[in-house]
Amino acid sequence: MSKKDFPIFTTYPDLVYLDSASTSQKPQEVIDAVTNFYTTKNANVHRGIYALAEEATTAYEEARQTVADFINAKDASEIIFTGNTNESINQVAYGWARKHLQKGDIIVTTEMEHHANIVPWQRLRDEIGIELVYLPIDGEGKLAYKKISDSSFWQTTLGVRPESKKDAGQASMTAIPSLSKIKLITLTHASNVLGTVNSLEEIIPYFREIAPHAKIVVDAAQSVAHLPIDVQKLDVDFLAFSAHKLFGPTGIGVLWGRKELLTQMEPLHVGSHMIESVKKTGSAWTEIPWRFEVGTGKLEGAVGLAAAIKYIQRIGWEKIIQHEQVLTKYALEQLQKVEGVTLYGPKKTENRLGIFSFGIEGVHPHDIAQILDRSHVAVRSGHHCAQPLMEVLGVSATARASVSIYNDKEDIDALIQGLSEVKKILSL
Repeated sequence: MSKKDFPIFTTYPDLVYLDSASTSQKPQEVIDAVTNFYTTKNANVHRGIYALAEEATTAYEEARQTVADFINAKDASEIIFTGNTNESINQVAYGWARKHLQKGDIIVTTEMEHHANIVPWQRLRDEIGIELVYLPIDGEGKLAYKKISDSSFWQTTLGVRPESKKDAGQASMTAIPSLSKIKLITLTHASNVLGTVNSLEEIIPYFREIAPHAKIVVDAAQSVAHLPIDVQKLDVDFLAFSAHKLFGPTGIGVLWGRKELLTQMEPLHVGSHMIESVKKTGSAWTEIPWRFEVGTGKLEGAVGLAAAIKYIQRIGWEKIIQHEQVLTKYALEQLQKVEGVTLYGPKKTENRLGIFSFGIEGVHPHDIAQILDRSHVAVRSGHHCAQPLMEVLGVSATARASVSIYNDKEDIDALIQGLSEVKKILSL
């Protein structure tokens, strides 16, 4: 677990890469796995009966099993290969929610979501008339998830007046008529802006109690490379992530869903390879998961994703988490020492990833990023595909540094030194 595993740092030895929340760098073994597929197994899958095609199919389906084991899915058939997290969420929105929700039903999301977990639901709202509500964050950048049972929240959001009722064996409580209409709850596991990790072990049981019939969708794009995920233990219904943030190739993502829900879901894309039969009068879909994988997929991407997972497993979660917690603590301490810097999100390492969004008074985030680049420090600037959250924070954009297993304290020192240079150049 070092920069030596990642060829990009050999090519650019001065690079201080602090943009892993956007995309991770790739270890040599992932690059080798992709190259090996093209040089030794390149054929289409689930089509030919010749040896090379069978080898390609075996590699592809073994990759599916590797992903299933990685997140502890009950069965490999619950793993769908998609193009990315965004496509995975669209598959749920249009394959499951559009089929099972109707006008007046409620989808609950949060203010800290990436656009990938907002825009598909807005489109669905506009098409079929569902309600879309946003759970707020508190002053520390943490999700105020218990607001879902707060009558004042619903009154403000939908103009709903609470009623009183008494449940059998329970004390009198405030009942909100809207709760029975909540059919889907969708939230990020970790914010790509704030670094906040939503404690799903606490949040999901609370949601299950408040809205027992709602399906729960988790965007794990930011968390999957930093924390172990067990879909059975978490008791969620759908979970999505991308390979490219997990040290894997770009262009391939994963949607996991409970098998009983996948069988109720319509494909987002239709055409070749996902059919059982086609007649002039209509078509029938094949079995899951292949009914959701139209055309020729990202075959080498699946193999590369499996290699990335094996790389993580070889290092071990304990070592990864310990390394990143030390680095996160150090970065938080150093950033808060820089005069004029405003840091957004939790100020402690508990339930937090190494994602640091910040601003410098009087300086546009793009200027911060451009000046840092002169010192070979790579950070992202902009709204980070989270404009509703930017509005909540009262800014149009931030600079963002994010760390991974190949970073060290020297990288943080370079960032802090770079920020001093920003202030010097701009005479702050």
